[in-house]
Amino acid sequence: MLKVVKFGGSSLADAAQFKKVADIIAAEPERRYVVPSAPGKRSKTDTKVTDMLYTCYEMAAKGENISEYFSEIEARYNGIIEGLGMDYSLNNEFEMIRNAFIHKAGRDYAASRGEYLNGKILARYLGFDFIDAAEVIFFNDNGQFDSERTNQVLSAELKKHEYAVIPGFYGSMPNDTIKTFSRGGSDITGSIVARAAECDLYENWTDVDGFLMADPRIIDNPRPIAEITYRELRELSYMGAGVLHEDAIFPVRFAGIPINIRNTNNPAAHGTLIVASSDKYDTGNVITGVAGKKGFSVLSVEKDMMNNEVGFGRRLLEVLENNNICFEHLPSGIDNMSVIINTHDLEGHRDQIVNGICRQVNPETIDIEDGLALIAVVGRAMVKAKGTAARVFKAISGAGINIRMIDQGSSEISIIVGVEENDFEEAMKAIYQEFVY
Repeated sequence: MLKVVKFGGSSLADAAQFKKVADIIAAEPERRYVVPSAPGKRSKTDTKVTDMLYTCYEMAAKGENISEYFSEIEARYNGIIEGLGMDYSLNNEFEMIRNAFIHKAGRDYAASRGEYLNGKILARYLGFDFIDAAEVIFFNDNGQFDSERTNQVLSAELKKHEYAVIPGFYGSMPNDTIKTFSRGGSDITGSIVARAAECDLYENWTDVDGFLMADPRIIDNPRPIAEITYRELRELSYMGAGVLHEDAIFPVRFAGIPINIRNTNNPAAHGTLIVASSDKYDTGNVITGVAGKKGFSVLSVEKDMMNNEVGFGRRLLEVLENNNICFEHLPSGIDNMSVIINTHDLEGHRDQIVNGICRQVNPETIDIEDGLALIAVVGRAMVKAKGTAARVFKAISGAGINIRMIDQGSSEISIIVGVEENDFEEAMKAIYQEFVY
């Protein structure tokens, strides 16, 4: 069996965490390719190294003296090296990075150095080869990830190394400048490496025992999820569930590689296994999990006989497209059509959207209302369980909460409801209590 393992920032925040990581890797020789993040917080009041790098680069871009602040970044890495008892120096790398900051090498370059330096230390500590992600992970001229070229080059490179460390979060553009994924992108790198290595399992090590059925900031001690499908994970991640970057699903899903979410601080826990498909589920719970987030708006359009007007929906959505806005959901009736949009995306476009829709479809009424929260109830067992939707609605109404929107796909893997933002937390608690307690 071949495993690719990715370790998050909390797993590599200091020397003590590095030692835990080394023990985990040494425990199974099958863990051959390692993807590290930059050092995370050592405590709640600490600062992530990536944030320190961003701050330092902004100082340099303004022409400020960065010597003192950059020394703090150096101290984070030197502290790890000293704590591990290593005879190793990053002074040449530090000097190169400092000069690149002063000469404005770019924010992506600055942010990527957190993973790069951590990868250097980890490779040396483990005795593994180091592969610079900039040489094997590529983006197109438009900044989009070039999956096929990356897979071809990376796959060939990995075959040259029995054991290797590949830093997460970044790659390179055609002009050889550094390009990063979005924050949390080391998850994506791990998935890309897993696909290229054609591994049997991708282990993603973090600081929790796996996925939980609900947000622990809202629900007290939510139950862990032992097994979840890619589709369920996609639904929950999209609706705000943490642990794994949602874009990290696609490379391994394409290759049919399972993901195992594990806890660096509790390696004995089996974590959550993410699989392509599964017939196994908890018959007592029916749902796999519940997740949600705030910050949505409802664009409501009414017009008699709109259902007989060919192209009505297309023309309405074309207005959003022309304003470079994506929609989330389309709950509609015979004479009305609602579009759920991220409120942030509407800023600066509201008048253009209203005027454009009036010109395109000549509605009788049009309204934009903010303050909506969406909640997704997800579970592969729901399709086989009668009355699941009724239980969701009963739980919410029993808590005295009005449902503003209902959306359920034909696959019946999820039910999405919209409530007022002020009711969000109570609605989450009511649903969880209905299905789990």
